Amino acid sequence: MTITPVILSGGSGTRLWPASRACHPKQFLTFSGSRSLLQNTLLRFHDEPGFGKPTVVASEEHRFLAAEQARACGVELGALLVEPVARDTAAAIAAAGCWLARKDPDALLLVMPADHLIDDPRTLGDAARSAAPAARDGWLVTFGIAPTYPETGYGYIEKGECEISPDLWQAAAFIEKPDRALAERLLEEGGRYWNSGLFLFRAAALLSELERHAPEVLTAAAESVDAARADLDFVRLDRAALERSPSISIDFALMQGSERVAVRPVGEIGWSDIGSWDALYAATPKDPQGNAAVGEVHFADAARNYAYLPDGRLLVALGVEDLVVVSTSDAMLVAKRDRVHGMKGIVDALRTRRPDLVERNRRMYRPWGHYESLDQGERHQVKHICVKPGGRLSLQRHLHRAEHWIVVKGTARVTCGNDVMEVTENESVYLPLGAHHRLENPGRIPLSLIEVQTGSYLGDDDIERFDDVYGRE
Repeated sequence: MTITPVILSGGSGTRLWPASRACHPKQFLTFSGSRSLLQNTLLRFHDEPGFGKPTVVASEEHRFLAAEQARACGVELGALLVEPVARDTAAAIAAAGCWLARKDPDALLLVMPADHLIDDPRTLGDAARSAAPAARDGWLVTFGIAPTYPETGYGYIEKGECEISPDLWQAAAFIEKPDRALAERLLEEGGRYWNSGLFLFRAAALLSELERHAPEVLTAAAESVDAARADLDFVRLDRAALERSPSISIDFALMQGSERVAVRPVGEIGWSDIGSWDALYAATPKDPQGNAAVGEVHFADAARNYAYLPDGRLLVALGVEDLVVVSTSDAMLVAKRDRVHGMKGIVDALRTRRPDLVERNRRMYRPWGHYESLDQGERHQVKHICVKPGGRLSLQRHLHRAEHWIVVKGTARVTCGNDVMEVTENESVYLPLGAHHRLENPGRIPLSLIEVQTGSYLGDDDIERFDDVYGRE
């Protein structure tokens, strides 16, 4: 029985702001080691017996980033389904179920969020294999995490009295995020587990239960798959169909209403949904004083602090306790650790005041590489552009700005009008306003260059594309 990992890679980038943004949510970030949360999820059951190629469901904006991170860690995807509009987890899971059921109605789906941390994937894999026969029989299996403290930020699942198979029980109830008193009572009484958001379904059983409990979700998802079209290596779900789906989680749409839900406890597997900076602090190794950090940090007479500095700057934390400090190239967060659960309200307020700091990072990723804004004034902007080997920007022109490219490293193939030239290190080229132009990296190493823009308008929307190998409009 081959199990297909289905990885949900959505997200709005609010919980771990300012490191996480709408264009670059937390699953694409690296918090330890050299891999992102998404890459760790992709590799969780890579080449494991009984598991197939993963299917990823990603937003339209993140499709190239998800594909590139999969390529970078050597994982071949079974499919990358592109959501043109977000409709929460029910629609995403239903679309994946419809897609996989086309090939095999008996396909088993192991649904995993892309941004969760699991320190012990082997135990989870064993649990999935042991629950597979029950999933084959039509049970909707959810994996419960043994609670270690009275967490109020998670939902809970109550184990029923009906034992379906060893270590698998029919779920008796779902309990939404409790207050402190109720969480303490649930922990004391036992028989309740944190709702991990990890599920195992047989495709046909999932679709059958959705038809009973959430027919509007199923209809929209099925129609979006029926009208899907291939786009390079992606499968684009149909926008008009998916927009007709209610925006609802799989828990509310299906799991809390179905009588076919089973819970498989998996013990302490080092699971966290990384739902806040405090949760990330809890999952990070600490020094003897309880401090944890990513980046270069010097703690002095400090305790129980968390610092995240991916920008290479040095932080000195002197005489402080229980703080979170996050520094990026364009924003900084300083907060008490017990207050970071309220980040959504802060981000919502900033969305009106500084939408640029909510929507995007200073470094922006593209299918050909990335660029980073270094300086901007009234009539100029300076960017650092990095083009991966073989990367090719679109043939384009700008109506309000001219550009000057200075090659720092590598070789650039530049099209300007009817001329095609190769520009090497320490050389430059001028692109007049209105000129048709293209940038390519024909070499084997990343191409690094500085771009200086001058003109009356420097917005990213001042672009007219004539040819694009990545299929962007």
